[in-house]
Amino acid sequence: QLVESGGGLVQPGGSLRLSCAASGFTFSTYYMSWVRQAPGKEREGVAAIDGDGRTKYADSVDGRFTVFRDNTKNTLGLQMNNLNPDDTAMYYCAAALRIPSGLTLDRGKYRYWGQGTQVTVS
Repeated sequence: QLVESGGGLVQPGGSLRLSCAASGFTFSTYYMSWVRQAPGKEREGVAAIDGDGRTKYADSVDGRFTVFRDNTKNTLGLQMNNLNPDDTAMYYCAAALRIPSGLTLDRGKYRYWGQGTQVTVS
């Protein structure tokens, strides 16, 4: 199970920190990703992290977002700084045990999903 929290309404230039609580699987062995979906758009992977802490970011958020995980607490986080209206979306936490090609932002590679948390920048 994946449960996101931390979304909300923030002004442009502001910050938010999202969290994802994981349970029911060996969290430390999973690839994890944050995926967002804006109204009328497809889901977009914005950040991903593997069990060893290696990370990958979409160009649109690189330098502003930081993905992190705590394998002792089974939690995934996303620190979002300098937010702008284009960041408005539902943000989902996603997990995958095996990705043959390695760490990826490709949302199709992630099998398990949370319900999402809404982020609105206005």
